[in-house]
Amino acid sequence: MVLLAKAVQTLPIGTAYPVWTGIGAVGTVVLGIVFFHEPVSFLRLFFISTLIASIIGLKLVSH
Repeated sequence: MVLLAKAVQTLPIGTAYPVWTGIGAVGTVVLGIVFFHEPVSFLRLFFISTLIASIIGLKLVSH
């Protein structure tokens, strides 16, 4: 939450919060795959990559 508060100092909350939750979602999926041996499929990787692309896009258009 401290890092989110820092991000809100330079980004609008409408951008900072989706980026924050997206990073958490991607991190959770990656940890599940690595540590809990959850299945990896093409569609799962595809949608995680689109989420990452969306996070990058939000950051780029927020300036």
